[in-house]
This record gives sequence, C-alpha cells and structure tokens, in this order.
Amino acid sequence: MNLTVRRARPADGDIVSKLLYQVASIHHDGRPDIFKPASKKYTQNEFEELICMKDFAILVAEDENEKVHGYAFCKVKCFETSVVQPYKSLYIDDICVDSESRGKHVGTILFEEVKKLAVELDCDNIELNVWEFNESAMAFYEKMGMTTQRRFMELKLK
Repeated sequence: MNLTVRRARPADGDIVSKLLYQVASIHHDGRPDIFKPASKKYTQNEFEELICMKDFAILVAEDENEKVHGYAFCKVKCFETSVVQPYKSLYIDDICVDSESRGKHVGTILFEEVKKLAVELDCDNIELNVWEFNESAMAFYEKMGMTTQRRFMELKLK
C-alpha cells in the first residue's frame, strides 16, 4: 500500500468519525467502567473546529485512491512552572489505524509524520497517554522509540 500523509479536511469527517468510533470501542472494551459504549471523542463540528485551530493538527494517511486508513490528532502544549523547565511538546491526543488496515505500517507512517511535524514546530518532545490495558498500542509506541515518562495511577473504590 502506497500512503501519503496530509492535513485533514472537513470532507474527511465521515471516515474520521468511523475511526473515532473504533478507538472508542477499544477503550470501552478495555475499561467499560470508564468508557461509554458506541461513543466517540469528537463530533463533526468539533472535528471541523480542530482543523482550524493554530495549535492543533489532524493528519490523515491516505492511499492512492484517496481512501483514509488512519489519523493522528496532535496538539502543541507549552509547559513551565516554578519547578518545571520550559518545554514545548507535541501531544498526540488520539491516533488510529482503521481495523482493516492494521499490520500494514499505516501507524508507522503516521508516527513518522508526527515526528516531522514536531521538528517543524520546534518541539522538545512528543507525548501521549496510553491506557494500561492497551498492550498492542504500548508495544507500538515502544517500537517507535517512546519510553515511559511518568505514570498515572488509580485506586479503584467501586
């Protein structure tokens, strides 16, 4: 499969919506106590607003027939506190490869473009959150060179 990565357009809304449902389903299956069934992270209107935001980028991977096989939602975040050195991060808010396209290096191609974007934006690093149940995602991110920076822990009471 020959893929190119480009910025998302409003016309990509339907396929991105389908992929958002796929991601939400994975999360619901892994933690139904937290994630709602048959949901998605962004509405069509929110998707269209994000496309226009200066500090947000939505990348899509498409084939030669213009079929979208995956996306990456990325946000620039700047940090500095009284105890944290200033740094600029490209935060991967959401990333998905269509279930029919997994195992075909779509994620790798998207991730490489995210890295290029982070360099273009003069970011110090790339960050993301991944749920502990999502072992395949953790393995993928480690394969891409990511390491654990910190842990977000819980004590379940119910």
